[in-house]
Amino acid sequence: MSAVSAETGTVRGPLDLASPGERGATRIADRVVAKIAAQAAREALAPLPEGAAPPHATVVVLPHSRLRSSGGTPIATVRVRVVLELGYPCDIGARCAAVRRQVVERVGALVSMEVPEVAVQVERLHRTPAPGTSHGRTP
Repeated sequence: MSAVSAETGTVRGPLDLASPGERGATRIADRVVAKIAAQAAREALAPLPEGAAPPHATVVVLPHSRLRSSGGTPIATVRVRVVLELGYPCDIGARCAAVRRQVVERVGALVSMEVPEVAVQVERLHRTPAPGTSHGRTP
């Protein structure tokens, strides 16, 4: 099977690869990126506190901001907002930082998008008793 180049109209053989500009691009739906970000947040927080809702994320995909150095293909940029519930007491800042790192890493690895901003909103804290203490009030 041979292909015809759109720019030059020449016939290429089966092993000739199209230039990056001719190959087109894959569009990843915003909801897919949001699901990946939410899963990354769950991975960073595992295990979730008892009774806590799983994290959920919303994303905004921005227009291509720059070109990839190899081949000149554009890189999409995405801003992520993650809403989560944490067990308390805990180091809230460290847990939020872990979520940010994991979201940036997983979104970048799975969909090749830059994530310059991850806003983490802690919606609720769930009191988790220290090991060996009783639950509820004591007489």
